[in-house]
Amino acid sequence: MERWKELSLCFPEPPDWSTDWEKIEQNSCLRELADQMKQTPQDPLWHGEGDVWTHTRMVCDTLGGMSGFRKLRQRQRWELFLAALLHDTGKIRCTREENGRLISPRHAAAGTHIARTLLWKELGMAGTAELQNFRETVCALIRYHTAPVYLGEKEDKRKLLRIAADGELSGDFQISMLCLLSRADVLGRLADDTEEMDARVALTELLAQELGCLEGPKYFSSAYTQRAYLNEKLDWPDGELYDDTWGEVILMCGLPGTGKDTWIREHCQGLPVVSLDEIRREMNIPPTGPQGLAAAAAREQARRYLRAHKPFVWNAVNLTPDLREKNVRLFEGYKAAVRIVYLETGWEEELRRNRERGNLCPEKRIPEQKIERMLERLTPPERASAQYVEWLVL
Repeated sequence: MERWKELSLCFPEPPDWSTDWEKIEQNSCLRELADQMKQTPQDPLWHGEGDVWTHTRMVCDTLGGMSGFRKLRQRQRWELFLAALLHDTGKIRCTREENGRLISPRHAAAGTHIARTLLWKELGMAGTAELQNFRETVCALIRYHTAPVYLGEKEDKRKLLRIAADGELSGDFQISMLCLLSRADVLGRLADDTEEMDARVALTELLAQELGCLEGPKYFSSAYTQRAYLNEKLDWPDGELYDDTWGEVILMCGLPGTGKDTWIREHCQGLPVVSLDEIRREMNIPPTGPQGLAAAAAREQARRYLRAHKPFVWNAVNLTPDLREKNVRLFEGYKAAVRIVYLETGWEEELRRNRERGNLCPEKRIPEQKIERMLERLTPPERASAQYVEWLVL
């Protein structure tokens, strides 16, 4: 956390609200990223200021001058400013030329992964619920920083409510903060459409105010109704549906060594467990080998419980939305309610547990380089991913 404290001292604070850019660029955590952003060009039609780092500095300076930013409590200012610093890091990976123009498709998603890995490993933002909240608020701001430009104009209520719902998990995250970042993003550049884009962000703010989700998640009559609306199975967010589920399936997710087995033993006594690790061992498939046969066997075992309307636990890492969604669709197809339980721990503790587990059982040890690659792919479940979603730190 010392590196984070050093960095946060460079952020704008009263009374002068200045940013110490020299120290930010020299910070060991950001130096390489800043150099890469300086070498990443942008299309001059939308970014006459030039490279990504120049744009980033303009965005941060614009944000620091906003009255809405200055009215936030310090913790939220730090989250928002850090998101502004990292919001376009994904362009380092995603920028390419197409038909004579520079484009950066999916740069927000790529930037979220870069930011999460940096915050988790280098800045120590993991291991407690408070640190998790801070980190994932920053990541949510980066992931959706472009959304306010189009959500209000399209009146995309469902998408706006899906994003706002993440405030149930990342407690600091608010649509109002997201709109501040988006406004700084569109104003912190040299282009002919800055006023038009700013007006679009204002439309999203108005829509969020109308829906009751500007300063926090919208209230739904039940978790079942919320899941139905956010999953496009209900057209009216203020409606209420009869919950026809017969019981609950718990889907675990998290990096190896985060305590999934321990949590299951302590909280799921009596429930059968579909464990991919156990199935792999029974089939003599190493953790680094092909997983198709083990996954197929696990899904067939799950179907037997689902057909019998028997609650159970699905125990696997499930690091990405695609993997989780595939399983959630299977479980919900049999009218089960799904609870996703996401676990994490601090990075050093993660590695320590992996070494300890390997000492006790060598075949369970996972190479640290693989765990690092898994962290780089990790996306914690969003609130809209299932009927119930929990984030826990063990």
